[in-house]
Amino acid sequence: MKKEFDEIYRLYVNDVYRFLISITGDEKIAEELTQETFYRALRGIDKFKGNCKMSVWLCQIAKNLYYSYSKKEKANYKQELNETLHTDTEIDERVITSQNNISLHKILHSIEEPYKEVFSLKVFAELSYRQISEIFGKSEAWARVTYYRAKEKIKSLYMESEGL
Repeated sequence: MKKEFDEIYRLYVNDVYRFLISITGDEKIAEELTQETFYRALRGIDKFKGNCKMSVWLCQIAKNLYYSYSKKEKANYKQELNETLHTDTEIDERVITSQNNISLHKILHSIEEPYKEVFSLKVFAELSYRQISEIFGKSEAWARVTYYRAKEKIKSLYMESEGL
């Protein structure tokens, strides 16, 4: 079993890592979540029924881990921000920086699925349209059109937020 799982790890670790980079934008977080993904996959390998590709199953585990991580980080961020605002002498500078980060976060995350994920996979994970289509179980044409629409939505939201 260990030898078989080592082969699964070898074959899919780069795909999972690139997928996580695309949705986190942070190499360290992606590394941590990649390791946790394979740990969870090892523990739950008996639940894999083969209804989808192994890479799709692993990316779904990774996505769920990222969502859990994001919820925890959001709560931690709010607590840290409150503590910082009460103790830091550079309050104005921190609030401005926080507002910029929040605005950018809103633009990137206000796009509905599957546009957000397809865009992230194409731009950040540098996956091909073929690979994206395999993840979603759709055609390459679907992946191309979805990416184009995502790009247009991002442009539109950016222009709107900048008042252009």
